[in-house]
Amino acid sequence: MSIKVNAITKIYGKQKALDAVSFEIAPGEVVGLLGPNGAGKSTIMKILTCFIPPTSGDASVCNFDILEQSIEVRKKVGYLPENNPLYLDLYVEEFLSFIDGILTSSGIQHLAASRKKRIAGVIDLTGLQSEKHKKIGALSKGYRQRVGLAQALLHDPEVLVLDEPTSGLDPNQLLEIRSLIKTIGKEKTVMLSTHIMQEVEAICDRAIIIHKGKIVADDSTQNLQHISTSGNVVRVEFSSAVDAGLLAKINGVKAVTALTPFSFQLTAQPSADIRPDLFRFAVDQKLTVLTMQKEELRLEEVFQELTKD
Repeated sequence: MSIKVNAITKIYGKQKALDAVSFEIAPGEVVGLLGPNGAGKSTIMKILTCFIPPTSGDASVCNFDILEQSIEVRKKVGYLPENNPLYLDLYVEEFLSFIDGILTSSGIQHLAASRKKRIAGVIDLTGLQSEKHKKIGALSKGYRQRVGLAQALLHDPEVLVLDEPTSGLDPNQLLEIRSLIKTIGKEKTVMLSTHIMQEVEAICDRAIIIHKGKIVADDSTQNLQHISTSGNVVRVEFSSAVDAGLLAKINGVKAVTALTPFSFQLTAQPSADIRPDLFRFAVDQKLTVLTMQKEELRLEEVFQELTKD
């Protein structure tokens, strides 16, 4: 596994930021860590990148223990923190050369290629070619995020950890950074934190939803749309008027909302598929079904349901 977390708990004073959190991320996955502000997302990332230790539990990155083999973990991880600390008075190439020197002197950077070649490689990958001779302070926030990604990629890590990588970006910058992360995700394991559902739907294969320090859901983004506890919805339109009371008697139906005398919204039990029974109902009542559509919950609705107090 690229990332393995086993019963991690983190306590700050009297506050339990993480409560026995466990999950695994396989090589090549792009996983979104979702949760409201204060849910514990950044704490997980700081633990996995060896910035802070857990209170209890254990974790490993690329089979290296975060406590016993922290230097080996840092060799495998590229980290972009939420505040993206940059030296604004340095030029882009100058900054990356400075970071590369730190990585090399600390033993994290491998020396398979020259420094110049390594820097040119990440500049090309992150689309900074036209900005490389500018001071970082003169760049837009979107390009500053690209610089942050470039420094995280300098030592060619196997795992990329990104904390709120698109926070504060305008719509065009959002699309650019999302596209860049998807490109990087084709070759590396990526874990990113966010509270923006569209972000996860656009980038991630899987989502882990955390609330008050506990994992409340962990599945593919597609499957998460089916885990609602309030039920699933089917819209149906018949060829003629129907008594809503008869529809309410269909097995699995929890509620019926009449949209017109001919069309209805049926809320079913979460695990029930009422469509076969609806067709049988129509045959028995000598009705023609004009349309029938099962409506999927949006990930945002599932998130709200799982993280409400």
